[in-house]
Amino acid sequence: MCGILAILDIDPARSNSGELRRQALSMARKLRHRGPDWSGIFSDEHAILAHERLSIVDVEHGAQPLVDTLTGNLLTVNGEIYNHAELRKGLREPHDFQTRSDCEVILYLYDEASPKAFLNAMNGIFAFVLYDPRNGTYLIARDPIGVVPLYLGWDRQEHLYVASELKALAGHCERIQEFPAGCYYQGHQKEKGFQRYYEPKWAEPGFVPSRPYDAEALRKALTEAVHRQLMCDVPYGLLISGGVDSSIIAAIAARYRENRVEEDDRGPAWWPRIHSFAVGLKDAPDLAPARRVAEHIGAIHHEIHFTVQEGLDALSDVIYHLETFDITTIRASTPMFLMMRKIRAMGIKMVLSGEGADEIFGGYLYFHKAPSGPALHQETVTKLSKLHLYDCLRANKSAAAWSVEARVPFLDREFLDVAMNIDPSLKMPRNTPRNIEKHLLRQAFDGWIPDEVLWRQKEQFSDGVGYGWINALKAHAEAEVSDGMMRGAGVRFPVKTPLTKEAYLYRQLFESHYPMATAVNCVPFEASVACSTPAALAWDPSFKDRADPSGRAVAGVHDQAY
Repeated sequence: MCGILAILDIDPARSNSGELRRQALSMARKLRHRGPDWSGIFSDEHAILAHERLSIVDVEHGAQPLVDTLTGNLLTVNGEIYNHAELRKGLREPHDFQTRSDCEVILYLYDEASPKAFLNAMNGIFAFVLYDPRNGTYLIARDPIGVVPLYLGWDRQEHLYVASELKALAGHCERIQEFPAGCYYQGHQKEKGFQRYYEPKWAEPGFVPSRPYDAEALRKALTEAVHRQLMCDVPYGLLISGGVDSSIIAAIAARYRENRVEEDDRGPAWWPRIHSFAVGLKDAPDLAPARRVAEHIGAIHHEIHFTVQEGLDALSDVIYHLETFDITTIRASTPMFLMMRKIRAMGIKMVLSGEGADEIFGGYLYFHKAPSGPALHQETVTKLSKLHLYDCLRANKSAAAWSVEARVPFLDREFLDVAMNIDPSLKMPRNTPRNIEKHLLRQAFDGWIPDEVLWRQKEQFSDGVGYGWINALKAHAEAEVSDGMMRGAGVRFPVKTPLTKEAYLYRQLFESHYPMATAVNCVPFEASVACSTPAALAWDPSFKDRADPSGRAVAGVHDQAY
């Protein structure tokens, strides 16, 4: 992952471009953890584009902003375009490619097609600003699911700021908002606002898929997604939580260890040895299954232990980097944040992770309470539409805090088109050994990983790292937040008022880093049981008036339910 920063809509009659350039350099410096390998900047009297690079593809070249030498257009981008070679071959006109960067093709797609057309042609994760100095116009866009973060801000002079993380805008912008996933914004068409380009049929209101289950098609689609996302020229690793999702991704990746991209003319991969990573408190539920999968696929496995105190000590840093006070996200992000530091220390710059499968297949334990296939499908669509606020944010920012890029093959747009068009009644979980949550995915990869992991019950990451972790967080919050503080929570935090002492603690830490009121608007706040949306709380009477994101809150389903 890289860090991007742009200042747009500069009026040279009212602004000092030299002063703004110095300001941009200072702001971009706050993103350097995302890209410590090189810094670049472009500025003229109307726009400034800055970039902090994490070199994953074309390590020796690819410094940004990238320039179209024929048009003068400039691009600062954080992302990976997995089908860039195919897109390059499909260009109609000759272009002066300067690098082998996968992102450079965006400049030339912009020359040849409408934003909606070329953005839908790209398979990848991205957030970018493309500036046309000839016309003083620009295009801003974010990937379909929002795997890569992006924020907008405006100062008192109404300059438009674009940044990978909120922290770069803090102290400079009067208003800050998250850039919506799957959308683009054009500088010369401001009156139109954000325009959605990603509109899959399966996400249309009222649509219920009816495609029958095809295990071979599902397996092929996910295998191809993993293969695409193994595009890199640096050491990479596999995150194995001990659950079925990350274990399947790891098993697929292991089959491509010798040559990660078959059509690549560079031949065998630079780093063919597979390294896998798991994290947890000592004797955590996830560690033994993760170890078993690593042994099965022949990975060199690294088991990272953390203590409760180390986790508690990291909370403030986690909230600073994650830019959230959401309970579930912080619980899960803290172990991941600590693990990523160790991963980077071992020289790894890219990891594959298993985020997204629960949202696609109804994998959270509360889905056992789904009343029907259409209800399950609508919930999965809603969950995917909000994923950029939760798991995508956690994976991206926990890794980027230590200059590591996290890739998520389950959220590949081509795989989504296969998996999200399956008849949702077939996804309905029932608490039986071979019809548990995500049974369709499990069946498709029968034999790829050990059965005891393939058919293991869903364990949310914040539980799987050790049940003592959540208990310790609650106890810590109880000691830090008094009953009197809770009684005054509505006065202290009148917007998105914390409902528990744990929530109060996280909100307090968040505002120590981001005291501006506008930052609070960028953080989700909604009732949830076991990671459900508010709508799913009506599925079971036991969910009423509860606010516990742990999977153990689903009585009668989790083996270790409260």
